[in-house]
Amino acid sequence: MKLVASGQSLGARVEDLDLSKPLSDEAFKQLEQALGKFGVLSYPGQNLTSLQLKNFSERFGRLEVNVANLYQEPGLPEVMILSNMVENGKPLGLSDAGQDWHTDMSYSSMIAFTNVLYGIEIPHRDGEPLGNTEFCNMHAAYDGLPGELKTRLAGMTITHDFAKFWDKMRREKGSSRPALTDAQRKAKPPVTHPVFMTHPITGEKVLYANPGYSMRINELPQEESDRILAFLFEHQLQSKYQYRHRWSVGDVLMWDNMGTLHNAVADYRPDEHRYIKRCQVMANRYFEQAAP
Repeated sequence: MKLVASGQSLGARVEDLDLSKPLSDEAFKQLEQALGKFGVLSYPGQNLTSLQLKNFSERFGRLEVNVANLYQEPGLPEVMILSNMVENGKPLGLSDAGQDWHTDMSYSSMIAFTNVLYGIEIPHRDGEPLGNTEFCNMHAAYDGLPGELKTRLAGMTITHDFAKFWDKMRREKGSSRPALTDAQRKAKPPVTHPVFMTHPITGEKVLYANPGYSMRINELPQEESDRILAFLFEHQLQSKYQYRHRWSVGDVLMWDNMGTLHNAVADYRPDEHRYIKRCQVMANRYFEQAAP
């Protein structure tokens, strides 16, 4: 196994590792540390069954079954399909997954550690890949905050709500997302997490806020909360903190949700097909019941 750093704020490529085979304990430890350090890891040229994708992913923690219970691999509900493809008038997957800046599962009491995506069909135009995935570095975003704001917000918490992002996506043109049922909303009530989290792998502080799910800073008046959240969102999305993964067929891409934000770039047409399988890994290896 060889790690090749991107040289940017985030990202490394893992070469000479076949993910269809079981990971050794040594390889697992290397990858876990690399996720903390680089935030985003890509594994080119993989050839996996859905079961092999699931087996690799669950080495890192408990797999989440998405609360929407849509577009799951038959017999493997932990494997979700992300796709804009339609067969016989029926969508094959969630077509607008992740199309705005967010951190997966910040709306859950047990937050997410890593997402694992396997690119089976990737759209291209003029020889360039489309539907690439962007990331922002939350270690660097915390470090770059003004000192007085770090002191002001230390110990404060943010409310995160699953419905915020889902409802926003439904308002976007062409969305195929159904409205959440009352049962789905009750299954994911709003939760609170610290504004600043100590990352369990690096031991360093990260900014744990995101435009997709963060609603308000609980210890502040609404107006002040709105103003500071708007500042945090603008701050964390600065280009100097960003990294973009350019997809190729056979890529497996995984990222650390505690130390990054991500955004799926929606720059492809309905006839430019994208088909990706995804597993979400919870952070139960690090937190017993809930996020710190």
